[in-house]
Parts: sequence; structure tokens; C-alpha cells
Amino acid sequence: MARTRPLPRIALLYPGDYAARVRAEPGESRFANLFAALTAAGLHAEPAIYHDDFADEVAAQLRAVDGVLVWCNPIEGGRRRDRLDTLLRSAAEGGTWVSAHPDAVLRLGTKDVLVDTRMLPFGSDVHRVDNLDQLAAELPARLLGGARVLKQYRGHSGIGVWRVEHMSGGGAAALRVRHAQRGSDDETMGLPALLQRMAPYFEPQNGGHMIDQAWQPLLGRGMLRAYLVGDRVAGFGVQAVNALLPAPPGEAPPPPGQRLYHGPDLPDGQHLRQRLEGGWIEQLLQAVGLPRRHLPLLWDCDFLQGEPTAGEPQRWVLCEINVSSVSPFPESAIGPLLSAVHTRLGNGPD
Repeated sequence: MARTRPLPRIALLYPGDYAARVRAEPGESRFANLFAALTAAGLHAEPAIYHDDFADEVAAQLRAVDGVLVWCNPIEGGRRRDRLDTLLRSAAEGGTWVSAHPDAVLRLGTKDVLVDTRMLPFGSDVHRVDNLDQLAAELPARLLGGARVLKQYRGHSGIGVWRVEHMSGGGAAALRVRHAQRGSDDETMGLPALLQRMAPYFEPQNGGHMIDQAWQPLLGRGMLRAYLVGDRVAGFGVQAVNALLPAPPGEAPPPPGQRLYHGPDLPDGQHLRQRLEGGWIEQLLQAVGLPRRHLPLLWDCDFLQGEPTAGEPQRWVLCEINVSSVSPFPESAIGPLLSAVHTRLGNGPD
């Protein structure tokens, strides 16, 4: 009787405590549909719930699988990814393919990518600020041209992203400041207070610098998120992004909008899709120095509408790239993701 060949093993890594790891049930996780699709495609898919407290146990698990798909924010439950990234690098060096590889997270998934790509299509007026003295020296002049958005080196959910503008009639030192974290309100302060508020982001453990990007006046038209599997668009997310929109006087900030998911053929996304797949991704890899083999299997790019020009009547501006924890994602991404997994395993076309 012929021996059956063992199924390729794929781990889905996401954060949780040890109790969650012990009782992990794929069908009850937020990745239930993906677990089911991987199983139907002839793969053994298993949860790899992660926490620093039992990192060694997860490391042993990853040494025994063929590949791992990772969902873990830069800061999760107050802890950074440092130990996890070391674990994932070790797994990759041992022959397990990892997506997103820590190199991809560092090259694509921090706000530095906005500086690295500012001269490419979708680039904008953006600067790296290395210390508080530089911020104090450069920000006032830039504010004369309009509002700015200060962004910490890496984060999620709007944490460490601030809109800053001069208050009309408030004097040269009066600034209106708004944090993008949900539940934040407009604040009024002078430059010294702003510098004090920004100081933590310049600490070495927080990246040691910030990114200063021009405010996009058409933000109210919403954000278009392109979900990619490798170098192909696999779907879109459309959302009203209200976190930094100025509130009308005496009114509460607008509530966050719901993200609506669409397949890759969304009519309003075709111009963007053509440009992404038609060369921009290659330019991106060259700009950030990332080898193609580390291009994430699943990642996304957030775009805001830019002010049109004579040569570019429909203009998009890159807001950020997400590779650490791309979830949820449109159902249309699952099929391409399965194909990409098979390709990484050597079971599909290159």
C-alpha cells in the first residue's frame, strides 16, 4: 500500500494569550474562512497563537511547518514586535517561508516608506524629522502653506498621527491639533506645547523620528485601500476616513466610516490598479531596497485623493502601507492568496 504524502503545513500566526492558544479552534477564529480555504486546497492549516511569554513554544512550532502567514501589529497589547521579529527571522533562515517577513515590515510597513517613495508616482510633500529642534525649526514655515500631518515612525489605528494647522485669527503661535486615534478631539496649543506632546515619538524605542506629510484637502472624499497578493491587486476597500477631518465649530467630530469591500474589478479602482501593477510595485521595491522574494503575500496600500493637476486629472496620494496585520480583507483575496501559497511551496506556477 502506497504511503500518503504528508500535507504541507501552513501556520497562521496571530496574537493571544496561552488560554487562547490551548483552545484554538480554526473555525472560531477571525480567519475561519481562510483556514477553511487552505484546508480545501489540500493544505494543513494550523493556528500559531503568539505571545512573548511563550515565544519558545511558537518558535518550535514554526520550525515544523512549511510556511507561516503573520498577523501582528507593531505594538500589540503594549508590547513591541522585537522578539517576534527575531523568531520569524530565525524561522526563515531555517527554511520556513514567512509572510510578511520582518524585512518587509521594516521597509514597507513604517511611515519611512512615504519619504522613500516621495519622488515616485503617488508621492507627496513629505519630510523626515529627526529631532525636536528640527521640528521646531521647520514646522512653522511649512504650516504657512497649509495644515500638516505628523506621523510617528510606526503604529496602527491612528496612534501617533496628528493633524496640525494654524488657527485662523489665533495668532502666530496658536495651533489647532488633532490626534487620529479614535475618540480624540481638537485641541488648541502653542508650538512649545506641541513639541512637548511630540517628544515621546523621538525616543529611540519609538523610532527616534517622525514623518511630516502635507495635509490632503480632499480627505473628505474617502480613502481607497488596494489589497495586494504579491504584485497583483486582489481587491479594494472603500472607506470614509474621518479621524482627522476638522470638526465644525461647536460640533462633535464626525464618526468613523465603515469600510466596504470590493473585488479587484471595482470600476473606481481601475486607474489605480493599472498603475500599481504596471510598474509602481517594481519602483517601490527598488526605492526601499527590498528583494522581490520578501514581497508580502498579502499587503495593502492606502491612498487618498490628491488635488488634480493638468497632467493628472485623477491623482492618488500614498498615505501608508500595511503589512504587519492586514485583516480583515476582501473575500476576493483568498483565491489569489491560495495560489501564492502553492507557488511558495513549489506546487504552482512561478
